[in-house]
Amino acid sequence: MKIEASFEHEAVDILRSVPGVEAVVSRPQIGDSGTDAVIHAAGVAHPVAIQVKRYVNAATAHQLVATASHLPAGTGLVLIAGSTTAEARRLLEDRGIGVIDGLGNAHVELPGLLLHLEPQQGSPTQEPRPTLTARLAGKAGVVAQALLLKPEQRWTVTELAQRAEVSAGLAHRVLTRLEQEGIIAVEGAGPHRTRLVQDRAALLDLWAEEASDRRVQRIRAFRLSRDPSNLAEAASHALTAGRVDHAVTGPAAAQKLGSFVTAVPITDIWVTGGVELTDAASLAGAEPVEVGHNLILAHADADAPLAFHTEQDGLSVVNPFRLYLDLRREPRRGREQAERLRKEVIGF
Repeated sequence: MKIEASFEHEAVDILRSVPGVEAVVSRPQIGDSGTDAVIHAAGVAHPVAIQVKRYVNAATAHQLVATASHLPAGTGLVLIAGSTTAEARRLLEDRGIGVIDGLGNAHVELPGLLLHLEPQQGSPTQEPRPTLTARLAGKAGVVAQALLLKPEQRWTVTELAQRAEVSAGLAHRVLTRLEQEGIIAVEGAGPHRTRLVQDRAALLDLWAEEASDRRVQRIRAFRLSRDPSNLAEAASHALTAGRVDHAVTGPAAAQKLGSFVTAVPITDIWVTGGVELTDAASLAGAEPVEVGHNLILAHADADAPLAFHTEQDGLSVVNPFRLYLDLRREPRRGREQAERLRKEVIGF
């Protein structure tokens, strides 16, 4: 495959590091102003638009998807980047946007052409991340969830800080970061300055990409239940009676929100860090076990997973966005269930 365009040096170096790709620095004769490069393969010339970036995350991927939507019909878009995140590559590939990066990832799909490469064994696969003013993890992730739960609200820094129960400084750093990512719009000035989410999907994908829980501890337990389908309710009601703040998550919570989960072999519950997990298990009517568990109780730093938890049919459950994140982390069918939740419950 040969790519002909007026490339910058950085883009040329990336392209020439990819096996089977030849970069030709020239000004190709292209009639359509929407394209600036030509890909030659198997005797066919494909006019495409090229975007060159140093680093691409999920938020940048959404911007590129918007760019591609305004290109002339039949014109492809190819990204050349120093590094990309896995989530960014997934978003771009799902929407037919080509990706070639300096980590050794390449996926370009055009009529009659398919190029797909992954980093060779032993090559660095972790994308170098730029220094961020507010990575959406921990309490910064709680700010992101507050925005997701009320996307129509015009937020002041003070209001957002109070809603997320964080400092005004952290709320301001998160808003500044999201403004730079093109996710929120700023209106007004001075004390009347507000921020409004303008790309909910980009915010959700960026938070899901960056979210991480600090100092997580888990315990496996077994509670005897004649009806396994009522295990979550029984354990949750017992914890409520014991005055333990908690929220059911994973497939058990998803089952309450939609019909796409039919079997829940294990119930996952986040509990407050103010209670020892062994004590929480006892209050839930369960016993810690090494094997044969049907409950997993966990807590994390600052009780972040419990942010904005709610009640669903008498059951304390995590908020829908936290549930989406937790399902994505499930080792079995979690990613599939997360996407069903996003489609049928979240809606974007």
